[in-house]
Amino acid sequence: MASNVNGDRPTLEDVAAYAGVSRSTASRALNAETYVSPKAREAVLAAARDLGYSPNQAARSLVTKRTDAVALILSEPESKVLNDPYFLIVMRAAFRALADHGWQMLVMFVGSRDDIPRTIKFLDGGHVDGALVFAPHRGDPLPTALKLVGVPVIFGGRPGTAGKGLATVDYDNTGGAYLATTHLIDRGRRDIVTICGPADHPAAQDRLLGWQQAMAAHRLPDDGHTEGGDFTQAGGEAAMLRLLDRVPTLDAVFAASDPMAAGAMHALRAHGRRVPEDVAVVGFDDNPSIATTTNPPLTSVHQEPAEQVKQMILILQDLLAGRTPAHRRVMLPVNLTVRDSS
Repeated sequence: MASNVNGDRPTLEDVAAYAGVSRSTASRALNAETYVSPKAREAVLAAARDLGYSPNQAARSLVTKRTDAVALILSEPESKVLNDPYFLIVMRAAFRALADHGWQMLVMFVGSRDDIPRTIKFLDGGHVDGALVFAPHRGDPLPTALKLVGVPVIFGGRPGTAGKGLATVDYDNTGGAYLATTHLIDRGRRDIVTICGPADHPAAQDRLLGWQQAMAAHRLPDDGHTEGGDFTQAGGEAAMLRLLDRVPTLDAVFAASDPMAAGAMHALRAHGRRVPEDVAVVGFDDNPSIATTTNPPLTSVHQEPAEQVKQMILILQDLLAGRTPAHRRVMLPVNLTVRDSS
């Protein structure tokens, strides 16, 4: 980066001198204000680029009360987040959406209760304008603690605790599971098992409920047809093996996540069961890194993380502007992407 004669970072005065304009003209040009000629604006922007100048963010924030930064808080251990394809998509979608609005994204992991005081202190320290939070486990104290911070907080998905009064953007998990199970029934399957997500995860419980409702609506047996998983491929494979032992006549599987569906398909192949001829399989997420790469390609309930993040940011903008959001709880629709596994 270029520097002035004293060895310090270039200043607004340096940019103005380099461009041959007054300090006020340079300031207006850099802030995209009117009353600046195109020639002067071009000269100022070129000078800023050549000198490596960036406005003093700390000084700006004293005036605007904004930091132009938003925290993305994931209440999961770092190792789990970085190995979960859903969270990776969320992180990419959040980065792009926030950048499009001129915000920097700061990622924070809350892997245990011990991380919460540090997180609250950071949010209350004036470092960010708001927070987008994913805290999906029942019993997690983070959502309650976040009620006390001085910046807007919006949750992606229904948090496991402290749900009342919080701003949330969730998917129709129950409807999606009902849709997936009904699809299997319409394909002539009658002995349908499900691999559930964690018992402390609201989305997982909503997906289990959707499966139960569809089975009940069609008067199909569900006793002993459920097995818990942990949203991972290994968990799905282990659950499928237990179901094969317990329900050898099963002819379809609804898995509450794509990784678990992929694990189920691996277990089925190992037991000589063909997909979909012998056992049809449907997942949930429609994650492109999984659903289109399994053999055969996976039918899956499609949800759109980019739209979820977009809606979270709209609520954040309303709260920062002092407006009451049209809806503090948004439920996003889902649909079924049908492929060869069913």
